Amino acid sequence: MPSTRDIRRRIKSVKSTAQITRAMQMVAAAKMRKAQDQAQNGRAYATLMNKVLVSLKEQADGTPHPYFKEGPGTKDLYLVITPDKGLCGPMNTNLLRKLFQETKGIEADFVTIGRKGSLAIGRAKKKLLADFPVKDPTSFNEVRVAGKFVQERFLSGEYRSLKVVFTNFINVVTVVPTIETLLPIDTVRLGGKRSFEETSHITPEQKPAEGPAPTYDFEPNAESVFESILPPYVNNIIYQMLLESRAAEHSSRMVAMKNATDNAKELIKDLTLEYNKIRQAAITNELLEITTAKLALE
Repeated sequence: MPSTRDIRRRIKSVKSTAQITRAMQMVAAAKMRKAQDQAQNGRAYATLMNKVLVSLKEQADGTPHPYFKEGPGTKDLYLVITPDKGLCGPMNTNLLRKLFQETKGIEADFVTIGRKGSLAIGRAKKKLLADFPVKDPTSFNEVRVAGKFVQERFLSGEYRSLKVVFTNFINVVTVVPTIETLLPIDTVRLGGKRSFEETSHITPEQKPAEGPAPTYDFEPNAESVFESILPPYVNNIIYQMLLESRAAEHSSRMVAMKNATDNAKELIKDLTLEYNKIRQAAITNELLEITTAKLALE
């Protein structure tokens, strides 16, 4: 049976841990609100880019752009977006498990944004082409470097597709590991919404009425604009996916730290109860010894 001194030490240790997890929960909550606003604000721009690209595709004639057809290679290229840090619940584990399940038995190379992804791919002895560190909060210029790299690799003809692995932010308690094919661009899905754009917290009453698709005039012509808008379009989609992943990271960390704080409080209650029981037993034993000694002297 542990002594009262041991239990007091454990209670003090758990209280210190609870203070740390509580502070981390508050920091994650503040970052989550900013990341969530940033992700939701980017969805409107992504939707508008889709509409412009649909109109361009309809007006542009000639040979199909390489971004709309599968590459001649036999391998797939995966861009894996993960956090740099842990302590965010099962988010990283679920994402990496989904990735390795999909790539099992196929030829694939990897590019990572985030330290957790690069470490996991290194442990799995997979081929890592590049790792791009990105600060938090994220700037578009940092993501553009990674976007340019993966687009150049796709256009080299070595790969048949480019897929992005990220965590889709649904709400504070729900995040979904997601793998989306970014290149070749699916013309069927181009006019619709991607999975992360469907998670906007807008009620049906707040949605604007759907009207006819807008028409645009392009100068000097649709073909030249088409050539120049596709790389920024891909970069913007990658940036939006990174924003969703950041919002999911901070929300998962906030929930994990809240659970850890609640568990610490419950553990403190249990330890305090055990401490009081042992202390009461010790007092009872001392009283019995005193009573026994007094009776022996009579």
